[in-house]
Order: sequence, then structure tokens, then C-alpha cells
Amino acid sequence: MRAARSLPPLAEAFLEMIAAERGASGNTREAYARDLADYAAALAKAGKTPLNATTADIRAYLSSLAEGGLKPASSARKLSSIRQFHRFLVAEGHRTGDPALIIEAPRRGRRLPKILSIAEVDHLLAVSKEGLGDGLRPVPERLRALRTACLLELLYATGLRVSELVALPAKAAQTKDPFIHIRGKGGRERLVPLSPAAREAIAAYRALLSSHARLSASPWLFPADGASGHLTRQAFARDLKACAAAAGIAPARISPHVLRHAFASHLLQNGADLRVVQELLGHADISTTQIYTHVLDERMKAMVRDLHPLSDD
Repeated sequence: MRAARSLPPLAEAFLEMIAAERGASGNTREAYARDLADYAAALAKAGKTPLNATTADIRAYLSSLAEGGLKPASSARKLSSIRQFHRFLVAEGHRTGDPALIIEAPRRGRRLPKILSIAEVDHLLAVSKEGLGDGLRPVPERLRALRTACLLELLYATGLRVSELVALPAKAAQTKDPFIHIRGKGGRERLVPLSPAAREAIAAYRALLSSHARLSASPWLFPADGASGHLTRQAFARDLKACAAAAGIAPARISPHVLRHAFASHLLQNGADLRVVQELLGHADISTTQIYTHVLDERMKAMVRDLHPLSDD
């Protein structure tokens, strides 16, 4: 794999390491490759390489990115790539001393995730189920409607990543166990509970799917004719936006990821522990889940307001 610019051989070795030892996906490796290619090119202009770069060189590079208008979040991601690369160089004995060790990431404002209210999600789910029992509708139309309703119910019930959702195997939720087994980012595995409503939605969708011999023979729960063999993220996103429009929700306000955020935020609003939500979402680090701390802040304020003996009536 090559980025648009050439990569130093040691950067190639680093990419092979994260693939072999961390199970990094192709997209993750490509992102690292772009970051490290840009970094190596900037060092080369200064007559340096990653093997003799100093802390001042890295700071100068980050400053040039900021001056060029790169957002703090993007600069922080590039610094993360550089840090991990230099950590690799030291661990493998290619250089002594880590010049990136003491560099702080650019400060980023906290971006709050977009979510829908519980009432809006309830209405969206209700609209997705309208007309599902109409036997006069053509089978392909009914099957697509059942699939969309099933996907929405599953997504809100589990908080799966959209890539995990559309690629569920056909055997998912076929046992009596009230959960599904997910292999997520980096090959990490987790069990995700299924609500009765989600199980009912899967059963209704499967019942009609079984009448379609070719599709029901697919190894995927949501088969399609594309190269992957299953529904694409883009196709689901289009169906979701169409359903949102029918429910009176602006399509710009919704995406599969917004429903994942709604799942997490609504759990926390109702008293779930942040660590439990981390596990359900498949986050490797609790810091990723902490984007939802604004929900906890509001919950704590409400608890003080409602439970403190000296609060106003």
C-alpha cells in the first residue's frame, strides 16, 4: 500500500506492524500512510528524516499545519500518527529518544454529538413500521420496507456502527440468546443485548426474506446485489433519510451515526454507567465515550435539583 507521496521504508514497516499486531483495517492504514507521507515530506524539505528529527522539527511541522488552516482535530490526528511512528522507531531500536513524547496535542473544542430526542426516535420507528402488514403491496416493496424498519430498530436497540450493522451475518439472532455477537474495529469482539422489539423486527423481516430463494441463501442478514454481497452503508443512509422525511424530521439532522449517538445518550440519560455504554459501543478507550459526558453533567444537575434537601421546591 502506498500513499500519494512515497513512504520511507521504516514507515512501511510500521504500517505492516499495526496490521499484524493490532488488526488495523485498510482504511486505518491508509490514513496513517497519508499522515506519515506528509510528515516525511516536510522533514525532507528541512533536510531531516524521522531518524534524526527533533522535538523542534515536529513542533515546526505542526505550526505549519495550523498556519495553513488545518483544524485542530486534524492536526491532533496527524500528531497521533507521528507519536505512534516514533514510539515504533524507538521500540525497534532504529533511534534513541522519542522527539514526539513531550508534545501536547492541539487543543480542540468539545464537539457534542448530534442526537434526536427519545420522542423523535419513537416517532421515526413508528413511521418505519407503517403499512408493513399490507399484503397488497408488491413483495419487493414490502421486503425493502421491512428491511428498513428492521435496520432502524436494530440500530437504536444496539448502537452498532453502521459498518457492523449492514454486515451482520445471516445467523445473527437466530438462537434464543437475547444478544448478538459482534466483531468490531480492530477485530475486537463484544456481545450486544437485543431488545424484544429488535428481535420481533428481525423475525418479521426474515419471514418475508425466506420467500425469496436467492436472497435467503445469502450469508448476510441484509443481502444485496453489490460487490460486498450485503447492503451498503450508503444505501441504508438513503433509506433512513427517506424514512426521516416521512416522519417530518429534516434529513440533514439524521444519519446512521446520529442514531448510534441517540442510543448512547438516551441510555446515559436513563442512568446507564459510562463504562457499560463504552462496552456496548465497542470503544477501545473510555476517552472516546466521554463525548457523552454532557449528558452526565445534565443528569447530575437534575439529581442535585431534585434530590438535594436545600433545593428550591
